[in-house]
Amino acid sequence: MKRTPFTPSRRGVLCILGAGVVAGAIRPALAEPFIKAVDALKPGEFVWHPERAPAGPVAIVVSIPDQRVYVYRNGVRIGVATCSTGKPGHETPTGVFTILQKDKHHRSSTYNNAPMPNMNRLTWSGIALHAGQLPGYPASHGCVRLPMDFSEKLFGVTQLGTPVIIADAATYPSSVLHPGMVLSADAEGEFEKTEAALAKAAKPSVVADDYPAPTSSILVSSAESKIIVLDDGKIVAEGPATIDEPGIPLGNHVFILSYVDTENKTVRWKTIGYYNDPTRTPEMTELDTIKRIRGPKDVIEAIRSRMIPGTVMVTVDLPLSADTRTGEDFVIMAQNTES
Repeated sequence: MKRTPFTPSRRGVLCILGAGVVAGAIRPALAEPFIKAVDALKPGEFVWHPERAPAGPVAIVVSIPDQRVYVYRNGVRIGVATCSTGKPGHETPTGVFTILQKDKHHRSSTYNNAPMPNMNRLTWSGIALHAGQLPGYPASHGCVRLPMDFSEKLFGVTQLGTPVIIADAATYPSSVLHPGMVLSADAEGEFEKTEAALAKAAKPSVVADDYPAPTSSILVSSAESKIIVLDDGKIVAEGPATIDEPGIPLGNHVFILSYVDTENKTVRWKTIGYYNDPTRTPEMTELDTIKRIRGPKDVIEAIRSRMIPGTVMVTVDLPLSADTRTGEDFVIMAQNTES
């Protein structure tokens, strides 16, 4: 019997690392290419087809139940690999992370100087994507081990700030077209300003550790009716969020800015979302969600100045209070916080 990717969640740990929060349930109707090959992959095997989407923002989804890593560029799946996540007692945390550091020849400072080739760091406490042994089951100390050749290819398409979703379940990327400026009461009227901001040069697809431009992220919490804008995990703007129909959850969504359609005056976002109970349907679509939120002028201006392809915006139904933050990792624990 064919296994359905991403089985129900075993715990609700959500991590925001300069970005947001994700886990969830696959929509079975959204079958994709490679399904047959993915089911047949043996430990250490992978498929890689970057020509399917030569350019655009990259997003990575790690399926803990399937021990698979899925790579999307501009919403199109370009690669799938087997992986090995954390073993019992060292479980890999679930949630959404952004790549904080890249090091092609990294060695562990915790585990006997062990080599960690093609390392994409997700937390300063030691969680990363890197090449390693793949026995066919969770066996790491919390990192996500990858096939060596795949890790090198992945290293070549990621950048600082690339979102990485580690989940028991997650939706496939979909597209949302939004008129003009997000979180603005006059989105269409502000389109020209948004277009000008987006005309700035985008970050390169591959960057060094000393890349000077900050990783910018936008967080919206329905629990606190609050918007936070971060650069490299540090708050640079914040303010109240006005949310239509406040009794209905926003849902937990990651929006990745793709491009601006100047002819139709819309901004395209790629979205990946989650909900903890896989039997529950989301209250609203991603477009409904984004249309419900409004922010104050100073926050909107801070967002506008940071809007470039690859910018990440996240909505959550959790509080973003200071006592849940741990330095630049900006970690939020939802429920069941044990290791």
